[in-house]
Amino acid sequence: MRKLLAAAATIAIVAAASPSLATDIIVVAHGQANDPFWSVVKNGAEKAAKDTGVNVEFRSPETFDMVAMGQLIDAAVNQDPDGLVVSIPDGDALGPAIKRAVDAGIPVISMNSGSDVAHKLGAKLHVGQSEFDAGKVAGAKLAEMGGKKAICVNQEVGNVSLDQRCAGFAEGFGKEVKVLPTTNDPTEVESKVRAALESDKDLDVILSLNASLVGEPAVKAAQALGRDKVLISTFDMSAGFLKDIADGKAAFSIDQQQYLQGYLPVSFLALHAQYGLMPGGDVASGPNLVTKETAAQVIDLSSKGIR
Repeated sequence: MRKLLAAAATIAIVAAASPSLATDIIVVAHGQANDPFWSVVKNGAEKAAKDTGVNVEFRSPETFDMVAMGQLIDAAVNQDPDGLVVSIPDGDALGPAIKRAVDAGIPVISMNSGSDVAHKLGAKLHVGQSEFDAGKVAGAKLAEMGGKKAICVNQEVGNVSLDQRCAGFAEGFGKEVKVLPTTNDPTEVESKVRAALESDKDLDVILSLNASLVGEPAVKAAQALGRDKVLISTFDMSAGFLKDIADGKAAFSIDQQQYLQGYLPVSFLALHAQYGLMPGGDVASGPNLVTKETAAQVIDLSSKGIR
């Protein structure tokens, strides 16, 4: 993490000392408009734009919609930007649009999802984490903590990256895991998690794939039923879930440092447009486990949209 932050700081210093260019970079993400996770990615992209002096447009579909996202990528290609940043939750669906960008000579960097297909599609590099491996780490940790029976709550069914998280979790956990599909409506999530806990007294582990939309409602459901011993963890972070960790109501969060997923690709593309520079490999922004011992340190930054 320190190395990543140092790299980001170096980029900012070098860019700030360089003359501003009329450089246009477009970011197309799959995250839904009401998802706080993606607001942090956007914050990172906007900070990179400010630090490097480039113009950045951040676009995403209103719902999880691969057709709409492909159309957004096509529209970006038609504008002939100096760089394109994309998340790739479904390589099959988005591959043709991404290849059109590459064929048009637009440098592409993928972020967040799609590390397994990014290079095949022509992306220069990927900034993010291996979703399967991150899930596996979470599963192994929860098994080590004594968990016996688990559910993986998926708020975006059809998102390949989230499916990989659940699959990795099941392998790392090594015991019974069921996937609980929901929408990204916190009220629905709380209701479904509560029903799952009420119907199965042996259920003692919950893995959430989103902190604010799923993790926080899951904690509320368990607390409402007096199930204080249920181990609840989540991918990513929110100020509310971090407080739950600090208060002992949740086990840990899996931090992929999504601020860097917005910041670094824009910075790399800005340096590429100006100097032809590009890192020689992918950048792993996570996973990092945030536990009770470390949660308090990042609560303030999470509330500010950085962590």
